[in-house]
Amino acid sequence: MSRIVALRALGLGDLLTAVPALRALRRLGHVTLAAPRELAPLAALAGVELVHARPLEPLSRELRGAHLLVNLHGRGPQSHRAALAAAPQRVVAFAHPAVPETAGMPEWREDEHDTARWCRLLREAGIPADASDLHLPRPPAPQPAWARGATIVHPGAASAARRWPPRRFAQVARAEIAAGRQVVVTGGMGELGLAEAVATAAGLPHQSVLAGRTTLAELAALVAHAGRVVCGDTGVAHLASAFGTPSVVLFGPVSPSQWGPPARPAPHRALWAGLRGDPHAARTHEGLLLLEPEAVLAELAALP
Repeated sequence: MSRIVALRALGLGDLLTAVPALRALRRLGHVTLAAPRELAPLAALAGVELVHARPLEPLSRELRGAHLLVNLHGRGPQSHRAALAAAPQRVVAFAHPAVPETAGMPEWREDEHDTARWCRLLREAGIPADASDLHLPRPPAPQPAWARGATIVHPGAASAARRWPPRRFAQVARAEIAAGRQVVVTGGMGELGLAEAVATAAGLPHQSVLAGRTTLAELAALVAHAGRVVCGDTGVAHLASAFGTPSVVLFGPVSPSQWGPPARPAPHRALWAGLRGDPHAARTHEGLLLLEPEAVLAELAALP
């Protein structure tokens, strides 16, 4: 059986947008994903083995000499050099003028949706890939059991530019409570203060704040068994897409045409004011500030 390495040493959302490409590679042989070890539970759901790797660092010895190494990490050149240094028999990557070994390979397109990008890379390299093949099997029901079917409010994001104001999340949470729905607030350990601020403003009890209290596997289970998800452009949005959980996702500096949920099947709504900007900026993007809670509530009302 062919030994295949996929380099994607990035975050949660990055892994999930690459699932269709990983599935395409699985049809060729055994796939080892080079990615941070904390993503192992999601890699297992996608049916691939994970070997720990950090962004742009040399790959471990066990990843050397693969029959095929596919660079799903980026456009290069640093990631291309890390891939080539692992001495695979064949490399598939996007062409970069600073890496002569990639001459003649597929060209990078800046405004392409991330899922479509990696599937196109494979197709142009002669490997069939379907960008719609992104769904993951649902893990076992979450703990606490009362969170099953709840509305997940996830106010965090990797950068301030992609964080909707917490008081607006709280307004949405209050409306969901008024509609008779259970609400939980999720986030990482570093987002506990943000989650508590949202819960306090919404009048939620302390037990509803699950931020910092879940592993990645437990967060995935929460999303998989939730009734709906409200969040920004972050990894939880991609979990909702992967599990088919209805979602409303708020976009600021980046268009949903690049990172948004799939158009079909359509239990997802993407809101965007049409303004682009720096996704790593230290202040909430002006486009996010144009999105009012009433618009979010209207989209929530339209969800299945």
